[in-house]
Order: sequence, then structure tokens, then C-alpha cells
Amino acid sequence: MVARMSETSTPATDRRRWITLVVVGLAQLMVVLDATVVNIALPSAQADLGFSDGQRQWVITAYSLAFASLLLLGGRLSDLIGRKRTFIIGLIGFAIASALGGAAGSFDLLVAARALQGAFGALLAPTALAVLTTTFTVPKERARAFGVFGAIAGAGGAVGLLLGGILTESLDWRWNLYINVFIAAFALVGALVFVPRITRSGPRPKLDVPGTVLVSGALFGLVYGFSNAETGGWDAPLTWGMLAGAAVLLTAFVAWQRRAAHPLLPLSIVLDRNRGAAYTSVLIAGAGMFGIFLFVTYYLQLTLDYSPIQTGLAFLPMIAMLVVAAQLGTNLFVPRYGPKLLVPVGMTLGAIGMVSLTFLDASSTYAANVLPPLMVIGFAMGTIMPASMQTATLGVDRQFAGVASAMVNTSQQVGGSIGTALLNTLAATAAADYLAAHTPVTEAIGVEAAIASYSTAYWWGAGFFALGAVLSALLFRRRGQGLSLTDTRPASAESAPEPVPVG
Repeated sequence: MVARMSETSTPATDRRRWITLVVVGLAQLMVVLDATVVNIALPSAQADLGFSDGQRQWVITAYSLAFASLLLLGGRLSDLIGRKRTFIIGLIGFAIASALGGAAGSFDLLVAARALQGAFGALLAPTALAVLTTTFTVPKERARAFGVFGAIAGAGGAVGLLLGGILTESLDWRWNLYINVFIAAFALVGALVFVPRITRSGPRPKLDVPGTVLVSGALFGLVYGFSNAETGGWDAPLTWGMLAGAAVLLTAFVAWQRRAAHPLLPLSIVLDRNRGAAYTSVLIAGAGMFGIFLFVTYYLQLTLDYSPIQTGLAFLPMIAMLVVAAQLGTNLFVPRYGPKLLVPVGMTLGAIGMVSLTFLDASSTYAANVLPPLMVIGFAMGTIMPASMQTATLGVDRQFAGVASAMVNTSQQVGGSIGTALLNTLAATAAADYLAAHTPVTEAIGVEAAIASYSTAYWWGAGFFALGAVLSALLFRRRGQGLSLTDTRPASAESAPEPVPVG
């Protein structure tokens, strides 16, 4: 019999659980913002370490490859060796990797440190969400906690842009990595004191090694393939080879999970209609969100001549709207209407905001033309992410909370990789076509070509959100069908032997 896990932490009325929310929120913020905080520091790091433009992408890609390919393993390890223990290991490892990257004296060491960050981030991110899932079981408090967590997940990229600009301009590019040491230190103290312990009843399940190898290889190939498409093109053999290999490994992984004695990812988790809809929504929102940060940043810095700090500040209203929407959604709208209404509404708002960005040109101003779409998109993300995250982990047996949480992060990371590669390729093609049609090429034509490329990306981003609106409306169950968002029943209720602490 597969073991059942239970909480031995203080009762649900204990106020310490809100400090647990702060702790896991810090960890999630650290992992999410590190996907963008280094972007702004790249030019300074390149000048300092002397690596080429072709090598530059690996500072970003090394992190995303390690993070995406090891997420499901990280989530399952938190199920097997204990949430608290895994969370602490992840914090310490992430801090050490960040310190190594900040002190790097060569390009190779910087890339190795970024890969190590991604590996420990893959351990940390799903564990943070799993801790939240098992700590908050009272419906109203669970909704509030997921509202905060979802806001952090959605806003982390924009916070990274602002923080990266401030640290790079005020201190040094290395502080974009060193800052994680201080965040991790605060989170570590909080984890040691406040994160609840988790107990296991019965024998310890075994790690699904073949499944881990198959899915890690599949996710690596998927992210690498899309990343290579961004630089080498969609017709490059390496791009298609990696994507084809990923498809083969993913098919083999699914076949293996159907017969494995201790599956890494029980298929019932992702085949549940509501959870499948939630994972799909996070993936699509991730694709759109990364496109927003990327191309609006280009527009503000290259067209409107904003500094890195000004660019980061420009995203603050978007973050504010995201937080407001997250709290309103999880506390008022999701309990009343459910994700079937709320997520499609958020996707529709996202599409409207992206279409509004297509009207930007060289004479546009921030207040009149950039700010309104950003606020609409911020409200959209705050509507989509918390509702989807809460649904994705609802009703999962505690023993699989870690791997179910890892699927949320995997969906967002894969979505971001797909969105970045696809939108970059489409934007570059649009710019080339514009230049070919407008000769001779002058500086003004170059600016117009860039704006045309951004507009193309925004239109495709709007298409992502529109597709998400249709799919989420079709896939999410109506209220009253299956588990509701206020249902906290465990998936397994059989009696169990005396629990033994594991972490």
C-alpha cells in the first residue's frame, strides 16, 4: 500500500502559518525573479567577463534548462524525503549557487553557477507550493494564501526587471546574484522556525528512476529546442532534433507511468479535467507573460530611451493591478463563480491588453498609450494565475502534493520557453520583411521595423490568450462537478499506522 502523508504541524488556527506564507513567498519570488533579474545585467557582465554575443544566451539558457528539466524530480523528492528538509536544502543550494555566480571570474563559471541555480530552483519551487498546499486547508484562508502566492508568481518577472535595473545601475551586475544570498538567509531562518513538518505513514515509496530520466530528458530537449529556435532558427537540425527527441521521450514517459509500481507522476493527476485545464492555463499565460516583459522592455528602452530603472518602474502599475486582481479573485470571485468563469475572463482581458499594445508607435507616450494596456494585462494575470494554481493542486493526495505542484512550475517554464522562442522568431521575421519592403534603410526605417516586429509579437500574444480563453472555458468543469475549490478532502482516507516524522 502506498503511504499516506499527514501534517503534524500546529493546528490550522495557529497564526504561524501566515509566517510560513511569507517564507514560501520569499522563496518563490527568488526563483521567479531570477529568470529575468540577470537579463538587465547581461551587458555589464559581458563587458566585465569578455564573452561574445553568441555565448551570452547561455547565461539565461543554462538556468532555464536545469530548472525545467529537473522540476518534476524536485517535486517528487519533496514528497519522498519531506517538504521541510527539501525546502531547506533548496534554499541553501540556491544561495551557494548565487554566491558562486556573483563571484564568477570567467564565463564558464558563471554559466555553471546559473545551471546550479536552476537545479536547486527546481527543488525549491515545487516544494514551496507543496508546503502552501498542505499548510492551508481552511477554504477561505487557502484562497487568500493562493492569491498572494499567485500574485508573486505572476509579478516576479516584472520585479526582476526593476530589481535588476536598480542593482546594475546603483551597485554592480554581480549584485543581481548576490541579492539571492540575503533573500535565502531570511527565508532559511523562517523555514527552520515556522515551516511545518510533514509525516509519513507506512513504508517509504521508491523513486521512479526510469520515469525521472525519461521526463528530465524530454523537458531538457523541449526547452533546448525552443531556445535554439530563437537563435538558430526553426529549420536548424538541432532545433528539430531536440524537439523530436523530446516528443519521443515524453511518449515513452507516459507509457512507463501507466505500468510503473511507483510512478513519478501518476497520470490521474494530469488527466483530471480541472487540473489539466489549470496546467494548460498556466502554460498559455506563461507564454503570453514572458512575451509582454520581453517586447515591452525592448520598446521602452530602445524606442522611448528609458533607463533600466525607469523600465522596471514602468511595470509597477502592472504589478499593483496583478496583486489587486489576485486578492479579489481568490477571496471573492473564485469561491463564488469558480475557475470556469474567472480564468476565461482573465484570458480575454489578456488578449484585449495585448491588442492594445499593437497600437504603440514611435510617438506614443507611457501614460496615455503604454500604462493602460499594462494595467489591463496585470489584472488579467492576477485573475488567471491564482485560480489556476489553486485548482491545479486541489484534491491531490498529500503524498503527491510535491509533484502536482511541480507540474504548475513546469507548465509556466515550458510556456515561457515556447513563448519567448516563438515570439522572438516571429518578431525577427517581421522586422526583416519590413526592412526588405522599405529601402533604402534609414535610422527612422529601422525604428519603424522594430515597432512592426513588436506589434507582430503582441498580435501573436493576443492569440495565445484568446486560445487560452476558449480552452479554459471548454475544459474547466462547471461548479458542482467534481471537486470544488472549497473541497479539502484528501484523495485517500484509509486508515494508516502511526506516523513517522520525515522532515
